[in-house]
Amino acid sequence: MTEDTLIKAAIAAMPNAYAPYSQFLVGAAICDENGNIHTGVNVENAAYPQGSCAEAGAIAAMIMAGGTRIHQIAIAGRGGNLCTPCGGCRQRMREFANPDTPILIADENGLRQRFTLDELLPHSFGPNHLDKPDHLDK
Repeated sequence: MTEDTLIKAAIAAMPNAYAPYSQFLVGAAICDENGNIHTGVNVENAAYPQGSCAEAGAIAAMIMAGGTRIHQIAIAGRGGNLCTPCGGCRQRMREFANPDTPILIADENGLRQRFTLDELLPHSFGPNHLDKPDHLDK
C-alpha cells in the first residue's frame, strides 16, 4: 500500500461527508495490517456533540471488516490549516496503532505533512497500561 493510494482514498471520501452545519468535509482512510483500506467521513448532527469524526468512522469500518491494527492512516480536509485529528480521535487511534504509526495529513491536493502517533499524542495511555489478554498487547 503506497502513501499516495491511501491519501487518494481519504480525499475521495471527503465529498461523502455529512457536514450541513460547518461545511467542513473530512475524509479518512486506514490501511490495516492486511493491506486493506477502510474509509470514513465526518457526520455532523444538529445536536453538535452527537456527530462523529472521519477517523472514528474509518476505525469502525476497519473493525467491522475484521482488521485489528492501523498500519497507517490518512486524513484529508480543506482549508489553510492542517486537518489533524482531534484529541479524542488521537486516543481512538492509540487503541489500534503503535506509537510510530504514520499519520498522513492531506488536503484536496495531496499530502501536506507526516506525523507519527507519538508526535501527535506523546506519552499516551493505551492498552499496554492495563491488565489485559495478551492478544491486545501489539
